[in-house]
Amino acid sequence: MNFNNQNPQNKQTKRTLLLIVLVVLCSSVFGFTGGYLANQSSSGVTINQVTGKASSKASKSDVSSVASKCGASVVEIKTEAVSSGDSMFGQYVSEGAGSGVIISKDGYIVTNNHVIDNASSISVRTTDGKDYEAQLIGKDADSDLAVIKIKADNLTPATFGDSSKLEVGDVAIAIGNPLGELGGTVTEGIISALDRQIDVGGTTMTLLQTDASISPGNSGGGLFNADGNLIGIVNAKYSSNSTSSGSVEGIGFAIPINQTTDIIDQLISNGSVTNRPVLGVSLYDYTNNSNYYMGDNSDKETGVYIVQIVNGGAADIAGLKEGDRIVSVDGKEVSSSSEVKAAISKHKIGDKIQVKVNRDGKEKECTITLQGSTNN
Repeated sequence: MNFNNQNPQNKQTKRTLLLIVLVVLCSSVFGFTGGYLANQSSSGVTINQVTGKASSKASKSDVSSVASKCGASVVEIKTEAVSSGDSMFGQYVSEGAGSGVIISKDGYIVTNNHVIDNASSISVRTTDGKDYEAQLIGKDADSDLAVIKIKADNLTPATFGDSSKLEVGDVAIAIGNPLGELGGTVTEGIISALDRQIDVGGTTMTLLQTDASISPGNSGGGLFNADGNLIGIVNAKYSSNSTSSGSVEGIGFAIPINQTTDIIDQLISNGSVTNRPVLGVSLYDYTNNSNYYMGDNSDKETGVYIVQIVNGGAADIAGLKEGDRIVSVDGKEVSSSSEVKAAISKHKIGDKIQVKVNRDGKEKECTITLQGSTNN
């Protein structure tokens, strides 16, 4: 066909068709749910991540598909810890259980720090029934994350989702090992709330809230979206202790997956998180009911006290001392260690902050240059 002989109207029609084809091709490349990334971190471990929002709707059959896709990425974890106590037999062995999520084909697994903390041995069972001894690679109490590794090949790693795109009401599917003996359990719910500020062990964490059934043993397991992508690491420990009035149903929490990637990388590379700013102190929240001995505490004011200082640390260099009560950080009054940590977490290593303390009834303000953490 001789295109030079076509009339202008036919040429315009062909240009329009060509434009439509190009738009369709571009849509196919970029995808309506976002891009697909394969990030190889400085640790050498490649984490696959999908960016963008997940499918907006999910039926019961979709949950079945997610379970089929993701089930093999979630493992059972059992731990043993040797403890010394008042027992007439001296030392004794305590057992624990939790869950974990495979993040690489060659056996790296992410879980909660509280699942493996103080464990003398860690074992992992995959969905095919195989048992492995696990090695602790790194842990971080502040983020409640840990990485362990088993000697295995061709495992099924989870694909990370994009927790920044989550909305209240989005589908949330939890897979884990409730009660430490029901591995592979799948529960469905929704994202109930975003950015919950929850105090966990003296550290303020920003967590996802879900009504998917979460039980002890789910800790460290996966929270997945409707597309089967990992959007959170379940943190069931706090939800089980969230009230003194008894058990609460329909309230579970998970660490947003976007918060974990840099921490996982550092744990694999260094065994700890080294880019977090710290004061270099140990803090204690003193109340009228405290049983911690602080000398003559009959006239102590309630608040957060420095009970230990790291030699050569940021607080030591700035002149803070044991027994100082921290009054404010950056001009904002504080009354608990969690408030102090929350204020510091907004800064970077090398930043200068203003800390006011009360020492022997007199207030003193110091300028502190924050240092990086070196261990847990």
